[in-house]
Amino acid sequence: MSIGTVQDLARALRDGRRDPVDLVAEVFDRIDRHNDPALFIRTLRPRAEAEARASRERLRAGNPASLVDGVPLAWKDLFDLKGSVTTAGSAVLRDAAPAAADGALVNAAMRAGMVSVGAVNMTEFAYSGIGLNPHYGTPRNPCDPKVARSPGGSSSGSGAVVAAGIVPVSIGTDTGGSIRIPAAFNGVVGYKTSTGHYPMQGVFPLSRTLDTLGPLAQSVADCVLTDAALRGLAGPLVAAAPLEALDFVVPDSFMFDDLAPAVAANFDAAVARLAKAGARVRAIALAELHEVSALMGRYGPLTSAEAMDVHKERLAGPDAARIDPRVVRRIRMAEAMSAVDLIRLTEGRREWIARMNARLGNAILICPTTPSVAMPIAPLEADVEVFFHHNFRTLRNTAIGNFLDWCGMSIPNGTDNDGMPTGFMMCAPHCSQEDKDHG
Repeated sequence: MSIGTVQDLARALRDGRRDPVDLVAEVFDRIDRHNDPALFIRTLRPRAEAEARASRERLRAGNPASLVDGVPLAWKDLFDLKGSVTTAGSAVLRDAAPAAADGALVNAAMRAGMVSVGAVNMTEFAYSGIGLNPHYGTPRNPCDPKVARSPGGSSSGSGAVVAAGIVPVSIGTDTGGSIRIPAAFNGVVGYKTSTGHYPMQGVFPLSRTLDTLGPLAQSVADCVLTDAALRGLAGPLVAAAPLEALDFVVPDSFMFDDLAPAVAANFDAAVARLAKAGARVRAIALAELHEVSALMGRYGPLTSAEAMDVHKERLAGPDAARIDPRVVRRIRMAEAMSAVDLIRLTEGRREWIARMNARLGNAILICPTTPSVAMPIAPLEADVEVFFHHNFRTLRNTAIGNFLDWCGMSIPNGTDNDGMPTGFMMCAPHCSQEDKDHG
């Protein structure tokens, strides 16, 4: 049973039916009972208990810091948490200096009264859609109690900790699908913002151009409420639109190639439900996505180029042997890129963002989040080429949204015959700069 949703817990805390201190004790009891040593890289019980006591005082005084005062959350271990080492899932950073201050978004959560319970595990340096970690272990996907399956990456712990019902929300990062893939694989909701939506200070980078942040939670409403709190708003500024006012488009593109039968069937069923409920759903020819994909393939991965900038000295020295070789291989793809390649890639990206924004307008593109459900881990660990095949396939539908700076959300839309979740993804063009400046 889940600890509850952000909405329900927030309401119960404000009404006095739940107590923040008791809630934190329940979270740590759930962590112990879940018994997955790979889920958290570190827990922060003293900090969480102190924040819960402060929340209790505010709530009893009738002066909550926000609508979510007292709600517990976990952070992907890319976010600086004062006094703790930010490992980025890597052994080479295990003995680094502790963070001198909270990251900007962690500080925003603290101002909202949310309670930070710890840093959850992730793919090393956030560079994989599968979620394996040879240093801290790979978190269990809670949806299969018998077979160890991929939790998705790179925000593996964020997806698993919410799916396990330990906390109602965890904050992840997304550079090529790293929020939406764990959401789909673990059967939760994942919201990837577009760039500029949240401050990036105090977040260990993978690709400074493509990195985005966002919540993984039990519902869309929970993501909306958490987002408002993290942005310092008194409450959400958005409201549910009538379905009749929404325009959903289904592209005729590679996003539907080689789908697992359950993924295809559950997507079709979700589309049918939308149409029956009154939404406009239309198929469109979108050859532009093929052209964008070809551009990405022609000049090389932008993520690798920017990751090489971050890790060049590590990969040139003895630390390279201490890094997951699958991660090293992906970063070193940048070595085949020239300066001209990088310029043409970034200029092409800028042009395609403008073209695709104009092409979609206010329409919402929908597709399966991933072509398959979470796969068993053993074959991925046994054969590196099997790993890279599944990693590339898993990132296929999500990564193009990062390249085009779309916002995106993965929502559970069913399961396969083994009970493994499938995900339904919605994508939309990023806001104008004027909209970003006004929040």
